[in-house]
Amino acid sequence: MDKKKITAALAAVAMVMKTQEEALLSSVPVIPEPEPEAPVLIQAARPVNLWGISGRQTHMQANAMMQLRMFK
Repeated sequence: MDKKKITAALAAVAMVMKTQEEALLSSVPVIPEPEPEAPVLIQAARPVNLWGISGRQTHMQANAMMQLRMFK
């Protein structure tokens, strides 16, 4: 293929891609990101209390059974 034809084809493809990109960017509203007011401090995670979780789950199950009137 001729160098002029290759250059013209590449230029045409680049132009189509550019116009599609511009059309896409113009149709999407730009929402500015809020700037952080103060630096966010990362707190150390507390260890998981398995006994506490288990107890809470048991209480929630008992409450659910009472609401369903399973006890007489």
